[in-house]
Amino acid sequence: MRNDLIQESWDRIDAWLREHAPRTFATLRPPAGHEEIAAAEEVLGVTFPPDLVASLLRHNGALDGPDAFCFSTHDRLLGVGEIVEDTQWMRDIAKDLDAEGAEYYWIDGYLKFGSYGVTSDGLTVDSRRGHDSYGAIGRFFDETGTDFGRADSLGRYLEELAGQLESGQAGGAVTFNGRLFWEWALPPRPDWGSADDLLPGPDESLPELDLSCSPTDVLHVGALDGLEELGALLAVLPREQVAEAARKQLRRVAVETGLNKYPEIKTVLDALERGEAPPPPKQTGPLALRLRTVIVQADTHRDSPRRWAAEKMVHGIWGSPYRSVCESASIRGRLAVDWRTDLHADLGNPPLPPIPDDRFWGTLRNPAIDSSWHAAQYAQDQR
Repeated sequence: MRNDLIQESWDRIDAWLREHAPRTFATLRPPAGHEEIAAAEEVLGVTFPPDLVASLLRHNGALDGPDAFCFSTHDRLLGVGEIVEDTQWMRDIAKDLDAEGAEYYWIDGYLKFGSYGVTSDGLTVDSRRGHDSYGAIGRFFDETGTDFGRADSLGRYLEELAGQLESGQAGGAVTFNGRLFWEWALPPRPDWGSADDLLPGPDESLPELDLSCSPTDVLHVGALDGLEELGALLAVLPREQVAEAARKQLRRVAVETGLNKYPEIKTVLDALERGEAPPPPKQTGPLALRLRTVIVQADTHRDSPRRWAAEKMVHGIWGSPYRSVCESASIRGRLAVDWRTDLHADLGNPPLPPIPDDRFWGTLRNPAIDSSWHAAQYAQDQR
């Protein structure tokens, strides 16, 4: 029965990935061998729960990298050798804890089968035979320890995951360029503010905007690197094409955060779309006063997205289009699960380059982007 549930769940997961995220599907490894699993059990001194064995006999983890198959917790599926390595690492961390501390943090009967990668966080399964929790799924957090209750077995956990995938965006499953992403937007907030709200006087005490930005400002390459293939695309497109995308993205942010209702903001966005220059940056100008007022009001309403949008609107109006796109993407990543597809469309849907590597950034020659460190490293590597 357990093996059937594992196989049925993987059948559903594989079928969905094959159709909707083929690049992610391609990272799932072939089955592990019985001998490899038995050797791992001997090294760790435990008996793997039957569901974990059945899953490993289907897929021996997923290849690491940006395309990797990950659970909805953003943990990559580990193979047998990685389970041994990560579990031994966790045991080393916990070996100096007393019995009481280890009970909630990590004990030798736990196995780590999913890894977050950049930290020691990850999915765990209880392999203590004879315990009621044998086979139960939990997750380890570096700061708080291990928390069980995710599912009573890996079969049930994979069954729930298959359902999430089949639910698409409603279940958090988003695809872009053949890859699977797990994305959830912040819930909509009650609207507040009115287009008729009066502006304060120029002498009213309000937080000042950073108006030191310029369209010629240079963006550090790290901001684009985080956008992966979209960052590589931005780095090589003509500046005016990036500027057009920045204007479209800025409008999306304004609409999604409620800023578009204010006439001072809508007017300047309309003008930018017509190719007209914005008004000079001035703290006491109508546009700046509106943005400064919204920042204060957003704090009162605990509306972080609108505050972020009001702060970053400055760079979209008066600053570098490259920085504006990056900041709009950062805000929209919390508001819209399909923000990658939207950004690609705003860029004109050109062919996407590969995910950039050190060589790409090291050979980039775009005066609007500071890639000097990568260039120096690349030059050194070529000697």
